[in-house]
Amino acid sequence: MAYKSLQHFIKTLEEQGELVRISEYVSPHLEIAEITDRISKSKGKALLFENNGTKFPLLINAFGSEKRMCMALGVSRLDEIGEEMEALFDKVFQPKEKLLDKLMLVPVFINLNSYLPRVLKGKGACQEVVMDKPDLDQLPVLTCWKQDGGPFITLPVVHTKDPVTGIRNVGMYRMQVFEKSETGMHWHLHKNSARHFNEYKRLGLRMPVSVTLGGDPAYTYAATAPLPDDVDEYLLAGFLRKKKVAMVKCLTNDLEVPADADFVIEGYVDPLEDFALEGPFGDHTGYYSLPDYYPRFHVTCITHRRDAVYPATIVGIPPQEDAWLGKTTERIFVKPIKMSMLPEIVDMDMPAEGVFHNIAIIKIKKTYAGQAIKVMNALWGAGQMMFNKVMIVVDGETDVHNYQSIAKIVSQKVNLPADVYFTKGPSDVLDHSSRHFAFGGKMGIDATTKLLSESGNLVAKAENHLFITDKLKSAFPEIIAVNENLISEGITVLIISLLKNKKKQVRILHNALASSGYLTDIRYVIYTDQVLDVNRIGDVVWQIANNIDPQSDCFFADAGFCLAIDGTRKTKEWDGFERDWPNIIAADDETIRSVDGKWEKLGLGKFIPSPSLTYKKLLFGGNAIVDE
Repeated sequence: MAYKSLQHFIKTLEEQGELVRISEYVSPHLEIAEITDRISKSKGKALLFENNGTKFPLLINAFGSEKRMCMALGVSRLDEIGEEMEALFDKVFQPKEKLLDKLMLVPVFINLNSYLPRVLKGKGACQEVVMDKPDLDQLPVLTCWKQDGGPFITLPVVHTKDPVTGIRNVGMYRMQVFEKSETGMHWHLHKNSARHFNEYKRLGLRMPVSVTLGGDPAYTYAATAPLPDDVDEYLLAGFLRKKKVAMVKCLTNDLEVPADADFVIEGYVDPLEDFALEGPFGDHTGYYSLPDYYPRFHVTCITHRRDAVYPATIVGIPPQEDAWLGKTTERIFVKPIKMSMLPEIVDMDMPAEGVFHNIAIIKIKKTYAGQAIKVMNALWGAGQMMFNKVMIVVDGETDVHNYQSIAKIVSQKVNLPADVYFTKGPSDVLDHSSRHFAFGGKMGIDATTKLLSESGNLVAKAENHLFITDKLKSAFPEIIAVNENLISEGITVLIISLLKNKKKQVRILHNALASSGYLTDIRYVIYTDQVLDVNRIGDVVWQIANNIDPQSDCFFADAGFCLAIDGTRKTKEWDGFERDWPNIIAADDETIRSVDGKWEKLGLGKFIPSPSLTYKKLLFGGNAIVDE
């Protein structure tokens, strides 16, 4: 479905009971983010803040559920898009023996051509109003979290072109507002726009950049999609909306942008200019990404629709709205991955607690020995999957979306240590656990049914487990809490929180537990910090996914084959960890009190307490960087 504008999408959300209009004044400085955090974690509706101190309403949490993502892309199920791609692939690439078979392809190619973007003459709706002087202060740009370096544009669709090939890239990179006409441009070293930047720098040329906000929601999604370098994101957007994207030329540079966007922020980046210190920023990992130097974006022009709506999002401790953008990518691109490189893949799942790519569960149709390892290596070499840290491969009738079932299979079908594989590779720039910036370890777990030539399957005997919490806490004073409840469910995992106060403590403790006989029928022990509630399984998974470099922090006991997963915070004193460790994200007390006080006036129904009240105890000090 093609939406005529963001207002059209808002109207559709409202008609479906998926939107709440908020007329009470709410500040873009911290308050909107705090309200949205409460709503998104409660699986609530999209929010339209109509009174935010500017003349532009602010839309947020618009993608915050499966239903709204389906509405945004005009489908009833997210899998429909991948299935349509698969059907097109089959039509194009199946053998053609007769002329009639070949002629049948003509309508397919004509249809695909109809999705290519086209450039209109003249101006578009996005240029109905031209600001006299570009002034970002006129937009309700959010400051989301207390330790953020400033206000950030959080849903920017950033347009650049390769200076040599002219191929366009559309990406999403947060933008910290420094001044009325200057922001940071936070593109990571692995991103296409960063590659374009390096080309402009090599050529000694100023780099044109244009940023759009709003328009058809398909544009926002397409900017997040992991497409190959030479595939135009607006081709994907046209395919999703079943209508080609109408583009117009910008006023102060030669880039083209969607004619129906709500805002266009035009400008340039000078590769010869010194970088600016950007951040901190409360990021999608649930931790602050720490200050670093990024290019400056100079704004030369801002245009907008007369009825413009400012779209925004917040990110933080999952689940948040961005989890559904990630889930959409998972469901859309599992089919192309299967078609183009790994035909044995049946399904995949990337849990929200793994913040997109830290954890991936892959289901295959297994036909030969070593196939799971082959799939791991292939995916670690494919696009953004290179950032994955933990990959679990299963087969058979396994439901990859049933995490309890997956945990049982990992307990029952994995022969330790033979079926666990470690390697190294690129890591996400936001990964704080790797010993080196953007380079760290990966762990693959082969939980498939083993063939005769493989290691065979372990049959776990968790039913024989004797409850040992009191004994452990008595024998090892550093142990604060133990969760052994999973074991009675056939999941041979023990979760232990501990107070770290000596070097190599987790390794020493794990070996002591194994040699003392406490881990006889335990296959995995997860170690966390003393501040984490070991009974909140989702939080445990989120913490370990962020806090482990698998090659450094996952190891086997010297006695026996129990795997330790050290999800504790790493320090220079106890772990020899040299990098700064970021704090988790939580709202400050003043903002929580302010939102509590105006809740009844917001029209959001029953009072929802701040999620930050749960997570504040995970803070180590009050800064973006953990206080040692």
